[in-house]
Amino acid sequence: MSKIIFNNVHKSFNNRLSVLRGVSLTVAEGESHIILGQSGCGKSVLLKCLLGIIKITSGDILVDGISVKDSSRSDEYMRKFSILFQGNALFDSMTILENVEFGIRQIRRNDKGRIREVAEEKLLAVGLERRVFNLYPAEMSGGMQKRAALARAIAIEPEVLLFDEPTSGLDPITGGKICHLLKKTVNSLGVTSLTITHDIRVAKFLSDRASVLHDGVLVWTGHTGDMERCGNEFVEHFHRASHAISRRRVLE
Repeated sequence: MSKIIFNNVHKSFNNRLSVLRGVSLTVAEGESHIILGQSGCGKSVLLKCLLGIIKITSGDILVDGISVKDSSRSDEYMRKFSILFQGNALFDSMTILENVEFGIRQIRRNDKGRIREVAEEKLLAVGLERRVFNLYPAEMSGGMQKRAALARAIAIEPEVLLFDEPTSGLDPITGGKICHLLKKTVNSLGVTSLTITHDIRVAKFLSDRASVLHDGVLVWTGHTGDMERCGNEFVEHFHRASHAISRRRVLE
């Protein structure tokens, strides 16, 4: 059963700069799908179009049959999502517990009594101890901030989890731990997830199925294990280059 459908999506800015050119993709319900590509290829724009932050020029995006362009059902559409931002997007003036509570409060307006209980439950679920609940983001490591941001994302019980470069800025060991946590979280919740990244290692760990975006065009979709010999020159080159960079980082 299809959860998300990108149907011939085009996005141009100022009627000249074409960032997305005919992107079509179906993500099944319960699937974890990865969108790979170089910086500037259109990954972030595609994610913002899915969320309705940026209006598409033509085509359509459907989630459970609801169009991103249907203003009469925009609240219903948006309630399906939660996103783990690349920079975490935690409020500096709030403790991590308050950050998670804030997210819940926007959704559960009629259930204020359980907000703190749910927030604490989700922070514990992502591996944070009670002793750090009242710390501010600046007092925490990058990995702990990422865990807090994930707790906020899952606290509103979304149907679709979006991950924007989830290991960006993290060292390899911390990034690996976050990948394990993301995979465990998605599997335990049984939600649909869509991740954008340029990191082949993240893609292969989080999902068996991926798509590669190049210059605004979806050039390949398939099993991550087939990327190395898929017959697409760009995808194979991207795969080799990504692994070469990973090896250099390990040697350094």
